Amino acid sequence: MPAGTQEVTTLMGIGVSLFLLAVGAILTFAVEVTAEGFNINTVGIILMIVGGIGMLFTVLFWSSFAPFRRDGGTTTTVTRDREVV
Repeated sequence: MPAGTQEVTTLMGIGVSLFLLAVGAILTFAVEVTAEGFNINTVGIILMIVGGIGMLFTVLFWSSFAPFRRDGGTTTTVTRDREVV
């Protein structure tokens, strides 16, 4: 997998989480609609919870500085010895 692919995935996970948090906050705190059998505030709270959980998972599992990385956190260091003539 190319090195840039992981970075884009991380940014996308954070972006989607922020989007869900923002939409949930708007639905919860800014929209005043009454509908029968449907509570828009509850939908907003659910979206904020899902966005928060997504943000937590993004930080814990998919970031390069995460304590629980998906690739096991192993790094391979390649050194090359030169011949002494």
